[in-house]
Amino acid sequence: MDAQGRGRADNIDPADQWVLNPNTGEYELRLTASAPQSAVPRPRRGNPAPTGAGTRSGQRARTAPERDSPAPPGTDVPGPRRRRGAPPEPPPGRRRTRTKPKKSKAKKVLLWTGGSMAFVLVAVSAAGYLYIKHLNDNITSVSDDGASTGGFNKDRAINILVIGTDKRTGKGNDGYGDAGSVGHADTNILLHVSKDRSNATALSIPRDLIVDVPDCPTQQADGTDKVIPGTDGVRFNTSLGQDDRTPSCTMRTVTELTGIKPDDFMVADFNAVKTLTEAVGGVDVCLAKDIKDPDSHLNLSKGTHNISGEQALAFVRTRHAVGFGGDLSRITLQQQFLSALMRKLKGNATLSSPTKMLKLAEAGTKALTVDDKLDSIGKLKDLGLELGKLNPKNLTFTTVPVLDNPAEKIKATVVLNDGKAPAVFDAIKNDVSFTEVKNKQKAAKDAQAARLQGTKSAASEVRVRILNGGAAGGSAQLTLAWLQNSEGVQKSENAGNAPAVLSKTTLEYAPDQAAQARRLAAIMGLSGSALKPGKSVINSQGLPAMTLTLGKDFKGAGEPLTATTKAPAVDKSTADKVKCAS
Repeated sequence: MDAQGRGRADNIDPADQWVLNPNTGEYELRLTASAPQSAVPRPRRGNPAPTGAGTRSGQRARTAPERDSPAPPGTDVPGPRRRRGAPPEPPPGRRRTRTKPKKSKAKKVLLWTGGSMAFVLVAVSAAGYLYIKHLNDNITSVSDDGASTGGFNKDRAINILVIGTDKRTGKGNDGYGDAGSVGHADTNILLHVSKDRSNATALSIPRDLIVDVPDCPTQQADGTDKVIPGTDGVRFNTSLGQDDRTPSCTMRTVTELTGIKPDDFMVADFNAVKTLTEAVGGVDVCLAKDIKDPDSHLNLSKGTHNISGEQALAFVRTRHAVGFGGDLSRITLQQQFLSALMRKLKGNATLSSPTKMLKLAEAGTKALTVDDKLDSIGKLKDLGLELGKLNPKNLTFTTVPVLDNPAEKIKATVVLNDGKAPAVFDAIKNDVSFTEVKNKQKAAKDAQAARLQGTKSAASEVRVRILNGGAAGGSAQLTLAWLQNSEGVQKSENAGNAPAVLSKTTLEYAPDQAAQARRLAAIMGLSGSALKPGKSVINSQGLPAMTLTLGKDFKGAGEPLTATTKAPAVDKSTADKVKCAS
């Protein structure tokens, strides 16, 4: 039997039986799974050692180092092969010495900590995923039925329609008002957040405002579509719940009323007020007098109170004990409540408390019904981050200007104030703040206004190409005829349709055409925001010309397009101020 197979029936290479003992730093020969391990660094050729305890017949054991003896003449005894990765053999006749590997306690601790941390991260990730899934499962969403813009965008101004219903579902809610309500649009706020997130306007829409509810294409529970017929001259609150109308119908009614198309909607019922205030630890409100209202169940003394749950619901529901006792008085109270909630949410005590944040996430996802563009916790988080950029002092609360309904002897409803309301709607559409905000937005508007300042060319020197970029069909030709025949802009031409549809009319011009641009802006009633410094184009005569693109906002030849740059004077409050309800 050769040296490699001596005493081994399975012909395993002895070199493969040397194992590093991590406790001693020595390589040891592991003969069998149960055999004792020798501290001898390697098997040596030479005279066999006496067989004794701890050895097996036919196996060689070493108790002390020996010098190698030459092999008998004619005998070819191969040396043991070096295990892959093992250190090289020492020269014959010399004892191999090994340095014990240094494995510090710090390194061992690091290994254990690293393994534990990896386990914790996996566990947390799994738990986080399950919790996010749980929150997603909490969310109730319904179709926007094409009534929205398609969802908010981080790069645009945001318009969110917040609807509070009077539906009496949930424990303890059957004692409020009409217990059989299908859930009308009882409280309505159009929240506009500026493009640069420097300011916001919360526009309350009275539930008793007389409006025209348009036809509403609506997705049914079985997935089919149905058009719910519109109704003229009815209360705004009937845009939801009545005739099976969904929040998308309230959205369409808002667009019809204001000209502003919401990006998303959120619907809250009575339970939302209770659970959200409890989640943040209550909100602080102030009363200028004692209030005891048996209808809303509010019973609070004069002064400041921290309210949550049932008390908070009673506060936003009360109306007979404040102001003139009508819905407009209650709107003012609700605005004060929302200001207090905003201050609480922005406070460090809420944002820095994981417990409160988790409670808020739990309560919010359970209490709100959202449109199908906001149907995940990720989307709601993104919206929350955008809203979180607001400073409470630049969040303005105001109400759609209205008048008592002149058709009623007993005043129960209101109508739009046509002299004031359009200016409010235009300010929101043009992203104008109702508070003075000294920021980049104001600087940009100042720069736009400056484009209109300076000398103006004669109308006969204005050279312009006209394109239709979203206006009514034939608008480019009608504008061309009006400019040439009525305004003396002879160097103009119809260039057909624009390559893209624009929401707003623009006039692009090169630096040396600024005087021409100012003249055309004055003729057409263009605002500074419509003027776009850029480059000229070559017209059909091979000469440089400006480009006028008629957008969706184009009203017709001769109709001014000057955009609102200053908000109108309105009754308002800001979220940073504490007001006492009276």
